[in-house]
Amino acid sequence: MGRRDRINNVQPLFQPLSDAGFAWFSISYRLAGDVARNPIGAALQLGTAENDVRRAVAFVKEHASEYRVNPNKIVLIGESAGGQLASMAALRPDPEGAVQGVVAFYTPSDLPSLVRTSNIIPDNVREAVKGTLFDDLLMAGLTEFSPINYVSAASPPFLLIHGTDDNIVPLAQSERFCDKLRAAGAGCDLYPVQGGGHGMRAWQSFRLTHYKAAMVRWLQQVLTHR
Repeated sequence: MGRRDRINNVQPLFQPLSDAGFAWFSISYRLAGDVARNPIGAALQLGTAENDVRRAVAFVKEHASEYRVNPNKIVLIGESAGGQLASMAALRPDPEGAVQGVVAFYTPSDLPSLVRTSNIIPDNVREAVKGTLFDDLLMAGLTEFSPINYVSAASPPFLLIHGTDDNIVPLAQSERFCDKLRAAGAGCDLYPVQGGGHGMRAWQSFRLTHYKAAMVRWLQQVLTHR
């Protein structure tokens, strides 16, 4: 599941998943914008997109026999804003919508912190709303849709893959998220892509592709033991 484009942005994942024998589905969801690039606009519709991901999980489970897949061995994979939605759907699943793991690429997991520190948002915009009712409402909305706030011992295991040179969603977002998952007793592995910026298509161009084998190994381990 990618951000904006369900094929183009995550295309580098398709071949390694297929080669490893995994069935995969690239799902659509109603766009609220990219949380990292436009957090104010995205915050207004995050719940709608999150529910779309839950419905996609339900659809795959309901049609598991038709697609010849195991409904009890599902992992959500998402990048950037899509990773945030995958994480939220896994951490707040429907009653029959539990998944067995999440692979999240350069995911904004603590949205208020990202908005407060992101260099994407001009300082004059930040200062204009600081301390106002709009600021309070925005922060409350962003807090509600921040995966880091829904971690528990019942959370599925996570693999967080993040470029060390990401200037849109800092690596620190995944580091803190992983720390919180581990502290709660949930599994988390963090795979830093050395020199990687924001986006796996750019990683492909710079031949930063070692994460693919690590992802496949993690998926095999998680789905074998759960």
